[in-house]
Amino acid sequence: MAETVQAGSTLALAQRIDAALPQTQCTRCGYPDCSAYAQAIAEGRAGINQCPPGGAEGISRLAKITGLAARPLDPAHGQELPRTLAVIDEDWCIGCTLCLKACPVDAIVGANKTMHTVIEQDCTGCELCVPVCPVDCITLENASGSRTGWQAWSDTQAQRARQAYERRTRRLGQAIGDAPAPLHQRRTPVLRPAADGTSAPAPATPHSAQPERSKLLAEIMAKARARRQQE
Repeated sequence: MAETVQAGSTLALAQRIDAALPQTQCTRCGYPDCSAYAQAIAEGRAGINQCPPGGAEGISRLAKITGLAARPLDPAHGQELPRTLAVIDEDWCIGCTLCLKACPVDAIVGANKTMHTVIEQDCTGCELCVPVCPVDCITLENASGSRTGWQAWSDTQAQRARQAYERRTRRLGQAIGDAPAPLHQRRTPVLRPAADGTSAPAPATPHSAQPERSKLLAEIMAKARARRQQE
């Protein structure tokens, strides 16, 4: 149960909280993006211990801003782990573009039926691209060694990620906080284990879009099977 946040207007407080978040836009906190989580904290609807990428140091930062007591990371939202980097196996990539659409910071480049590539310096390790890949060609690699939380991520990287996310939402005509459903609300497919031994669920699809999506995925899987048989 979230505690009551002290001091200041809700908007100003939410902005300060958002500025202290790592901006990975991973949705592990249970909200569509970092801004929505910050707003929830400011309104007393969410705890300050729901952000695994920020880890213990992130919780300490939020405690100072909000006046709330620091507490351990809520395990329901994940663990504080080294930062990861998404890597696409280009030999298996079938160019479906689903990962491009899932990436909140436009860190994946490619086009329909062409190989996709991750821009390493832009990847936040959010893992949202992993569950949408129909051929499991995306894996996660340790990008920070033994460093975790804010020891594995800098304020400069957070600012860069925020700017990339804002550019993407403007391009798509979305509002900040209007991103897809949080990760914990998505269905869980059968996945190849990620680098940290976990897997993330795929986004839910509106019922009206299911037939078209199912047809697309069937075609993608057929092409993937054909490629495997040729090897």
